[in-house]
Amino acid sequence: MVYRRRRPTQMQAATESVAVAPTAPVARPAKPRARMMRQYDLVERVRSYNPNTNEDLLNRAYVYAMKAHGSQTRASGDPYFSHPLEVAAILTDLKLDDATIVAALLHDTIEDTEATGAEIDQIFGPEIRALVEGLTKLKRLELVSREAKQAENLRKLLLAIADDVRVLLVKLADRLHNMRTLDFVPPESRRRIAEETLDIYAPLSGRMGMQEMREELEDLSFRTLDPEAYSVVMQRLDALAERNRNLIGEIEAQLSNNLRHRGLGARVYGRRKKPFSIWTKMERKSVGFEQLSDIFGFRVVVNDVEACYRALGIVHTTWPVVPGRFKDYISTPKQNDYRSIHTTVIGPGNQRVELQIRTEAMDQIAERGIAAHVFYKEDVGSPNEFLKRESNAFAWLRHTIGILSESANPEEFLEHTKLELFHDQVFCFTPKGKLIALPRHANVIDFAYAVHTDVGNSAVGCKINGKFAPLSSELQNGDEVEVLTSEAQSAPPSAWESLAVTGKARAAIRRATRTAVRDQYAGLGRRIVERLFERAKIEYADDKLKGALPRLARASIEDVMAAVGRGEIKASDVARAMYPDYKEERVARYGIKKGLAAKLKEKVVSEPPRSPAIPIRGINSDLPVKFAPNGGAVPGDRIVGIVTPGEGITIYPIQSPALKDFEEEPERWLDVRWDIEDSMPQRFPARIRVENVNEPGALAQIATVIAEHDGNIDNISMQRRSPDFTETTIDLEVYDLKHLSAILAQLRAKAVVARVERVNG
Repeated sequence: MVYRRRRPTQMQAATESVAVAPTAPVARPAKPRARMMRQYDLVERVRSYNPNTNEDLLNRAYVYAMKAHGSQTRASGDPYFSHPLEVAAILTDLKLDDATIVAALLHDTIEDTEATGAEIDQIFGPEIRALVEGLTKLKRLELVSREAKQAENLRKLLLAIADDVRVLLVKLADRLHNMRTLDFVPPESRRRIAEETLDIYAPLSGRMGMQEMREELEDLSFRTLDPEAYSVVMQRLDALAERNRNLIGEIEAQLSNNLRHRGLGARVYGRRKKPFSIWTKMERKSVGFEQLSDIFGFRVVVNDVEACYRALGIVHTTWPVVPGRFKDYISTPKQNDYRSIHTTVIGPGNQRVELQIRTEAMDQIAERGIAAHVFYKEDVGSPNEFLKRESNAFAWLRHTIGILSESANPEEFLEHTKLELFHDQVFCFTPKGKLIALPRHANVIDFAYAVHTDVGNSAVGCKINGKFAPLSSELQNGDEVEVLTSEAQSAPPSAWESLAVTGKARAAIRRATRTAVRDQYAGLGRRIVERLFERAKIEYADDKLKGALPRLARASIEDVMAAVGRGEIKASDVARAMYPDYKEERVARYGIKKGLAAKLKEKVVSEPPRSPAIPIRGINSDLPVKFAPNGGAVPGDRIVGIVTPGEGITIYPIQSPALKDFEEEPERWLDVRWDIEDSMPQRFPARIRVENVNEPGALAQIATVIAEHDGNIDNISMQRRSPDFTETTIDLEVYDLKHLSAILAQLRAKAVVARVERVNG
């Protein structure tokens, strides 16, 4: 989501009502330079939550990083060492383990100093070296486009996380401190960094459940990208807080007293929403600041899950509930591990009061996400193994990393990951009760692929809550979805890619489509090769072709066949690779002087039992087949195939004048024949031209004849040739030549039809 500044009318009014410079960026006073954190400060911060901390390790890392960075300075003029120190301080606020704090201190040493991975391994051990190198790899990349660079950095970040999730925590802390000091960066770089933060790092921290970090990253980016809007929202928030200062305290007191009188101890505190969150809601809903009713929220923190529901009952029996505003994320947690009960009531002073009821543990995870899981305790195993057991947010990360293998290029991966990062969720169920979490606006296609890729590929229909519905139906919370599948469908329609919302579904559809097209070309190529060998009376065997693969510069037999089917390799080249003394017979049986099409007309219509001609079963066959663009072909026609590189076979009737264009390219001609099963009739394209009297109802009579004879009109074009006559060209679908001839005969019998003929393109 690249941030784009938009201003609804309501926001203009808000802007006018506050005294703000209209376009000038907000001036931010220079902050006094803060004292750098000392060694004992760092140790004390870690010891405050981890009494068993390795003080010697922390001290050694502090001294090593300080010496390594030496006299280096940042754009602000501060010693460079202040940056890794601040990153480490952010991570101590998240109460992370010693190895993560040390990695934060050292995270720029390999990249920006003389330090090496081997030296860090020797002094601090392989675990810390792996963390530092995981962070260092993210910087060593230069790509052509900014999008590709951004995508590849994200790709490398996620791959590093696959080895150790603590890499992500250090990287997020690194980005947070860089955003806090962004004012010292040149303006063009400042905007790019803010966009990337809003695009990737803020939503990524949100997906990891780290709400406080997400909100700060969003607000810092917002302040940089649209300082005027940021200033307006902040001033309105401050003014509202000043007006409602007593009301907030009153609501907190009433909530606490009501719960206490009912025997329930709770910690209640109010909290206002952040500027970026408010601004995006105003844009999304096109409302003004004064129309927002949930700027302030209140947290009710209790001891256990049972107390959460008791508190909910007390609140709902004390104040009226706002309908449609209740959500239970305790029974159905979000994918980022967030758990709370949300409700809104009409509280004191007829004010809407938004409440979040949760336990202390839930409150920690709501603010710190995966960082709330205690990595520094003994017997938890590796962080990744621990999170696999404990964290749904980490499960999402593993799923996203899985998309890496399915993305054709960095930009495609970035597109998929952004989709996963930004969407809110809906929760649906399979008929067996399995919960499937999907992005908002997802449809049944996304649901099918979330269940299993094979289910998505073979989906042909669905039932939502017991009723038949289209696969493109948007899903709502609580829907029960049954996907109907068919073994006859091995690959989904390519058009599904534009309907799917999730990256997983889009990637799977694209992959299945590529595979299906490749299989079609490989099947066509195999038939072309086998028939050439049959005509030449030489033996074909896969084993023999396998030995010739180096001469054809292909890795597998399927690659060779697909290349032949696409027209990239000639079948005769395959024969020469297998039999070096093979000599191609140049279409002598057709003759060159008289023309290929004319010679083909003279061939006997009947085919021998073992015909070398390729059977044509229709458009939906296992071959990449299409029909002549200006007239088609129908069973009963004598036909010939023309191979177009990269497109497959185009079928022409032998009388088509378009075949003259290919007489100088005999290698593109294929013997083909119809192979239609009577039990499975198909329609085929044809074109007719009707010269009819220009009078009311003439077209209706023509269309009625076609409909009565079970023809299907695909397209009609009309052209006035004279005041009395109109030339009507009709593209229609018929079963065979006999069917087409019957329609033509009935049209000739109509008084409004002066002349009718078939068009051969």
